[in-house]
Amino acid sequence: MIYCSAVRNRRILWWIVGACVVVLLGGGGIAIAVTSGSGDGKPDASGSTPAQPGPLATSAAPPPPSPGADITGPLDLVLIGVDTRVSIPDWEPHADTVMLLHVEADLKSAYLYSLPRDLRVKMPKYAKAGFGGGTYKLTEAMSRGSRVPGSKKHSVEQGYELLTRSLSSYTGIEEFQAGAILNFGGLAKLVDQLGGVDLRIDERVESRHRKPDGSMRTLRGGDYVGPQAVYQPGERHLEGWQAIDFARQRYGLDDGDYDRTRHQRQLVEAILTKAHDQGLGQNLSQLEGIISALGDTLVYLGGRTPLEYAYALRELTADGITVVDLPGAGVGRGGGYLGEQLTAESRGFLKALVAGNPDGYLAKHPKLINK
Repeated sequence: MIYCSAVRNRRILWWIVGACVVVLLGGGGIAIAVTSGSGDGKPDASGSTPAQPGPLATSAAPPPPSPGADITGPLDLVLIGVDTRVSIPDWEPHADTVMLLHVEADLKSAYLYSLPRDLRVKMPKYAKAGFGGGTYKLTEAMSRGSRVPGSKKHSVEQGYELLTRSLSSYTGIEEFQAGAILNFGGLAKLVDQLGGVDLRIDERVESRHRKPDGSMRTLRGGDYVGPQAVYQPGERHLEGWQAIDFARQRYGLDDGDYDRTRHQRQLVEAILTKAHDQGLGQNLSQLEGIISALGDTLVYLGGRTPLEYAYALRELTADGITVVDLPGAGVGRGGGYLGEQLTAESRGFLKALVAGNPDGYLAKHPKLINK
């Protein structure tokens, strides 16, 4: 269990949401933006009241620095969404959603963006999995990397390692400090724990998977049949299954997976807004329920603990996050579909990010900013 002290000045629970979005940290695990004890006599996370110095108190040794106080930016974090239970030992993972969060050196501003699951990337050789390298869809990196030669078992950690190496090769980002893998069930639980979310739906979306009552549609002949849940444009309140169902759809949309990743980023923002509006950081019982609800639907990977990263990001607010769209288009050979490639403008943003000038680039390419 992870505890936190009161969250102030619209400081957000970035790592809880990041773990959910995978759909990033976002890149990530479950972590909560925290502040160190204020010494104001208010109860701390354990429910006790810090002792106050008496009138004859002498100077005391300064308290040790909070865990994570030594973490510096910039940071690059990965959120990975999957549609299978992450706790199944022989599960072969596929990265259905890859969302990245770049946090600037001041740890107060960040850029949230997605890469298409079918993006064609060069994957390096990976001896642990007996993988010889090559150019494949990004979603395949986890599955190819997860294979254990001579065994039917799969290693999520290996899959994550090949995925991040492939991301480094494509984006030029040398290191990803942490990552989170979350399935759709875990994200639905989070939304329900918040009492649903309010989302501005920007286009009509028909569900491939769910009926209007939330039950699964019938799979017949390789496709789903029967009545469909439909999400109409406008301001909508969505419960857990609706929010996840809406955010995972790509078929029937004008821009397919690009529309889907935009909807997923919008869902992240809606979750952040709901968490802030509820003052979630100051409600320990509700916060504990949310963390417990995620259970084994989450795998966290990173060298430091989630709580340490959470403390480091305690001043990252929703206003400090710029959501970026990276458009692309399909590529093929001989009439066959091979995958996706980003536009030159989108690739330019990644170069600017690595070079430390994303703000300047977006000033010249404002259409990439998702408003």
